[in-house]
Amino acid sequence: MTHPELTQDTTREPTDVKMQVHWPVVDLCREPGGARDRQLLFGETIRLLETSDDWAYVQATKDDYRGYLNQAALRDEKPATHWVSAASTHLYTAPDFKSRERLRLSHGSRLTVTRRDGKFSQTLDGFVPRMHIAAAGFVEKDPVHVAERFLGTPYLWGGNSIWGIDCSGLVQAALTACNIACPGDSAQQIELGQTAPQGAFERNDLLFWRGHVALIIDAETLIHANAASMSTCYEGIETAIARIADQGDGAPLAHKRVAGDWRR
Repeated sequence: MTHPELTQDTTREPTDVKMQVHWPVVDLCREPGGARDRQLLFGETIRLLETSDDWAYVQATKDDYRGYLNQAALRDEKPATHWVSAASTHLYTAPDFKSRERLRLSHGSRLTVTRRDGKFSQTLDGFVPRMHIAAAGFVEKDPVHVAERFLGTPYLWGGNSIWGIDCSGLVQAALTACNIACPGDSAQQIELGQTAPQGAFERNDLLFWRGHVALIIDAETLIHANAASMSTCYEGIETAIARIADQGDGAPLAHKRVAGDWRR
């Protein structure tokens, strides 16, 4: 996803006030009550720029993206000790999988763990299965492996969660989990890495079209969140190139190679 018509307002300086999202997911909008540009997940932090009525104008700390969100989704910042590494998980009322769930959380959500309790970890908001989370300092080794957790996720313009994600949201989730700084829009992501040799597709390369980005699986296959299938799915590289050209969006604009541990 890209917003060629969107210019981020950088005239307002962030305050020293940092807050945290405590809804499972919240829309980051272009204007109060307006179109969704991106989403923020449970536990992600923002810097506050200004407030007005029920809305807050904020800057996301993970990528500096700015937008408006519902103030009710924010609370005081709590230091995150862990993050959701599974595709999704639940917060339970007790350390028992038969207990009632409080919240469902997406991959990438941030948590403050206070203690371990058997196969669960207690957080400020409930109990989470320990096998679904990783310590804050844990770094994934393979972006493709992360992206594959979103297979079948519905396509959602501006989406960043397991309930709905778009092409640039998928790439951001995959690279961020591997400790690679990644902006939220494909128009910015195209600046990542180095230009790869023409036609020499390698795992975790990025392939860009106008307003779209995909992650390369191997020499013949890619994974992307796309509006053609309205899902995150595999597709043959040559099939995707031909289909996107046929629908009027032209040939690929760039093929980029991002450095990472998987290339060593």
